[in-house]
Amino acid sequence: MSLKPEGISPVPEETARIAHAAYLKGSVFIHMRDELGTIYQDEIFAPLFSHTGQPAEAPWRLALVTIMQFAEGLSDRQAADAVRGRIDWKYALGLELADPGFDASVLSEFRTRLVEGQAEEQLLTVMLTLFKERGWLKARGKQRTDSTHVLAKIRAINRLVCVGETLRHALNCLAIVAPEWLLAHSQPEWVNRYEVRLEDSRLPCSEEDRQAWVQSVGQDGATLLSALFEPEAPSWLAEVPAVDMLRRVWLQNYQWSEGKLGWRSSENIPPAGLSSSSPYDLDAHYSKKRTTSWVGFKVHLTET
Repeated sequence: MSLKPEGISPVPEETARIAHAAYLKGSVFIHMRDELGTIYQDEIFAPLFSHTGQPAEAPWRLALVTIMQFAEGLSDRQAADAVRGRIDWKYALGLELADPGFDASVLSEFRTRLVEGQAEEQLLTVMLTLFKERGWLKARGKQRTDSTHVLAKIRAINRLVCVGETLRHALNCLAIVAPEWLLAHSQPEWVNRYEVRLEDSRLPCSEEDRQAWVQSVGQDGATLLSALFEPEAPSWLAEVPAVDMLRRVWLQNYQWSEGKLGWRSSENIPPAGLSSSSPYDLDAHYSKKRTTSWVGFKVHLTET
């Protein structure tokens, strides 16, 4: 991808007119654009891009989307949809109302460039410099130690999606390391049931249907675990990380009572710090600090 920095144009007239008509009192992002401008400039990201190749999406705009995305706790897909469909986002980003936006993968690629180019601090440094110029931050402040949150590289998912995705992940891993064994011990309906990644939107809508779904998934996982830990099963299968994760997630979310497998109530699950939140990162857990909640890690900092 190539980058040829260009001057940043003002907010298109039609976008401004519709935005001010739709948001009579403005919005956070409209006020942000009016007060702070675009915050970022393409030039500070120029070292991350080549001088040849297909033109890249304006990095100042991607940097701003990254900040706005974090502020609202959106996934990449949700952020891309906001760029495409929300008037206040188009205003902040200086886009025409008919602008189609970009694919969600562009955001992931941009973050990768920041990390690989060791330029991730640019996002914070530019903001701090701007805030100092506005007099919002002053030098020689008091030193204090605090902790902040670090988001895991996985998407936060709820318990229902977690169990379904954990089973799907285990089946996919077994299909790679032990395809013949899995073929002999799987059920035909599992192919369609766990073929694609689970999303909240694919879950049944009614509570009754959700309970039936989670019970069905629980029984499928229990059947697979039972086969994996049979005496005649290859012992190394139990050591596959995805299998161990399946076992842990099932212990956390299901319990046997009078010979029946049941879904644990929210009052009968391990503490958040011990519960696995995704099959793709064993160490990522749900955390909360004051009004901020996240899935990932916590880091302690000393700052002035």
